[in-house]
Amino acid sequence: MYLELKNLHKRFDKEPVVDDLNLSLEKGQLLCILGGSGCGKTTTLNMIGGFLTPDAGTIHLDGMDITNLPPERRPVATVFQSYGLFPHMTVMQNVIYGLKFKGYKKADAIKKGQKYLEMVGLQDYANKRIYEISGGQQQRTALARALIVEPKLCLLDEPLSNLDAALRVKMRSELKTIQRELGITMVFVTHDQEEALLLSDKMAIMEQGKLVQFGAPEEIFRNPATPFVKEFLSLSNLRWEDDGTLVKIIKQG
Repeated sequence: MYLELKNLHKRFDKEPVVDDLNLSLEKGQLLCILGGSGCGKTTTLNMIGGFLTPDAGTIHLDGMDITNLPPERRPVATVFQSYGLFPHMTVMQNVIYGLKFKGYKKADAIKKGQKYLEMVGLQDYANKRIYEISGGQQQRTALARALIVEPKLCLLDEPLSNLDAALRVKMRSELKTIQRELGITMVFVTHDQEEALLLSDKMAIMEQGKLVQFGAPEEIFRNPATPFVKEFLSLSNLRWEDDGTLVKIIKQG
């Protein structure tokens, strides 16, 4: 497996936040870690990214043990909920920022930056300052900045939660398209059931620090392992048809 989490544990003030987590992901797949507030999903993401150290367990990526590596030494890029962009820089400067640590000359970095800005539809905004662009454009900028360094793994911590409903739906579709085109492996944390069902190749549902079900979205939707999973996914307003398509239920009144 490309990404493997084995027996991960994390406690805060002696309280288990992630409790003996085991899961694995193949290269090129998109995993959504899903659950309610405080279930341990963001803590799990932060351990994969190197921002938190597990109390026990290991993290392997592409055959390498990265459990104790600092974030800057991991072949991992993270898109945070707040995006973490530099407001005093232009869109282009933000996107190519990580390339200077990889030895790129400025001209080569800009050429590559243009390619990635085009990929996320921001080629006309390269010289805009961050405060001059919209929330959706900032999200695209953060995604391009993460992808341009060609990480082995891209982590996303509820990156769409600050967007309005219509833009969130649009960005969800664009994100999946980019992920498939690049063939990049992604781990996406969300509390939104619909988002997880529509985006993921694999879903990991957590409750109180424990992984309660892991598998393909349709498999989990049709065969919830626990009453919690069944109730949690019933909130999504989605239905799987017999032909394997996922449709939205329009509730009346």
